Amino acid sequence: MSNTAQPRTIRSLIPARMDRLPFTRFHWMIVIGLGFSWILDGLEIQIVSLGGYENTLDMNATDVGIAGTVYLVGQVVGALVFGRLADTLGRRKLFIITLIIYLAASGIAGLSPNAEFFWVFRFIAGLGIGGEYAAINSAIDELIPSRYRGRVDIAINGTYWFGAALGAFSGIFLLNQELFPEDLGWRLAFFIGPLLGLALIVVRRHIPESPRWLMTHGREEEAEKTVIQIEHHVEHETHHELQAVPDEKAIEIIPQKRTPFLVIFRVLLREYPTRLLVGATMMITQSFLYNAIFFTYSLVLTNFYDLPVSAVPLLFFPFAIGNLLGPLLLGPLFDTWGRRQMIFLTYTVSAIVLAISAALFSAGAITAVVHVILWCVSFFFASAGASSAYLTVSEIFPLEMRSQVISYVFAIGQIVGAIAPVLYASLIGDGTDRGPLTVGYYLGAGVMLVGGIIAAIFGVAAERKSLEDIVDPLTASNRVARKG
Repeated sequence: MSNTAQPRTIRSLIPARMDRLPFTRFHWMIVIGLGFSWILDGLEIQIVSLGGYENTLDMNATDVGIAGTVYLVGQVVGALVFGRLADTLGRRKLFIITLIIYLAASGIAGLSPNAEFFWVFRFIAGLGIGGEYAAINSAIDELIPSRYRGRVDIAINGTYWFGAALGAFSGIFLLNQELFPEDLGWRLAFFIGPLLGLALIVVRRHIPESPRWLMTHGREEEAEKTVIQIEHHVEHETHHELQAVPDEKAIEIIPQKRTPFLVIFRVLLREYPTRLLVGATMMITQSFLYNAIFFTYSLVLTNFYDLPVSAVPLLFFPFAIGNLLGPLLLGPLFDTWGRRQMIFLTYTVSAIVLAISAALFSAGAITAVVHVILWCVSFFFASAGASSAYLTVSEIFPLEMRSQVISYVFAIGQIVGAIAPVLYASLIGDGTDRGPLTVGYYLGAGVMLVGGIIAAIFGVAAERKSLEDIVDPLTASNRVARKG
């Protein structure tokens, strides 16, 4: 008689029960509590790019560039480390831990006595935000009902630009030496994020662990209790009893605590190579374009249009607003018209408008204001497409490796995207020759066009589908690998 214990099988309706819920205050709590991370990231990037700390910390231009680089490197490391932990230990633990890391590090950076101290805590703040990207995209997609998942995820990712606009607006006042001493204003700016983030800790304490994650990790009683509580809140709010879910929608799971790296890479490279291609291409192309334009925005306006530096923040606001409105207004179409169609549309229209702006820029036929308007139109579409990159990667891979795949693709996108600021800054030069930068703009348009075409050909029609219908969990007892 064998003493080997048989694997335990769980039969559960939890995914179907979560997906049949109406959108209620519970889901708004998810949106606010988890979605605010992108606002914080946009705020951080903008505050650092505005500067004001150079003289206090005795930093030259290279030192300022290092401050931006170490933050981006921290994001990559944080995504890789905390992405693995989010799949192993749970979404909720990680989105609490990563937020605390960010809050502490960002605030301490505002107290920096020198450049080296500043770099260290900018790196640590990046760790926290990078971890947020991996854990939170997973949690959002696993908690939001399938028919709303696309618009919610895209809108949340797009709020990065609200943070960027907030950072630019605060910089107008805090960096005004008539209002604040030079050594004080920038320090106060670094406390804006932590002060906003403190309220998030209170909200996040009420956000439950993903029932899907609990189910696949053998904590079915906790998962069932969590879903029952959510259902009770929904019924109390709507004053309607939820419909029962038919048994044929149940999923059978053989729980496991962790997924070995070899299994993850086998799934990515053997089972879903085209899905990996789509996710990586979308992330790389949007990262390259955004870094190319965003980090040289000021240089183009001052070098080619002779605008004073003080005018740049004013022209940044419409750019940020366009980036914010794109995901908010176009997001619902990703759930109704379809993922592949909308990704192709947003990437392609963005590329075409950018190419038009390049031609007009090369001919000297536009003013700074017209150039900014064309950027706004291009990035209205690009922002929705860029936000959909995170949605796409999050929903097309198995639950047990979701956060890790997000972190891998995010890291690849950030590494490749980091080339763009240096490349485009060199193309700008001293602002006397428009030819090299024009070529760079055509390159950026071509990169986005390639991303849209690949998504249109190889993308997954994930709209309004349960995550488990898009891809079986690795722990599903009857798992079928959807090749591709």
